[in-house]
Amino acid sequence: MARVTVEDCVLRVPNRFDLVMMAAQRARELSVGGALTVDRDNDKNPVVALREIADETIDIPKLQDSLIQGLQKHADTDEISEDDSAQMLELEESLLAAAQEGSLAGTPGGEGDDAEEAEDGSFAEENVETEDEAE
Repeated sequence: MARVTVEDCVLRVPNRFDLVMMAAQRARELSVGGALTVDRDNDKNPVVALREIADETIDIPKLQDSLIQGLQKHADTDEISEDDSAQMLELEESLLAAAQEGSLAGTPGGEGDDAEEAEDGSFAEENVETEDEAE
């Protein structure tokens, strides 16, 4: 094939947008050292990519997958390593311990402090809890 036209490639990839995206991805692969599957014939990478698509010398589904992976910003992983699970368990245990200590220990502004502040007049009567209300 002396000259590549879009019509030659559209037979292989019907959607023109997909064709452009896949040809661009293949041209990027060629620019970083990907192996050629057709003769270069002094053509630039985009033309070589289109010729490869038209001649079906590359795996189009594999090219489409590499395009999708290249466009992803964050790859989801469902697997959690043992180190990650151990760190998460330690963090959970420390948070539980801190929560239990906070509920058992007197917090600032506790019962004794409220009574002193109420005598000073700095607290309004309605803000002070009695022992019956706290339980």
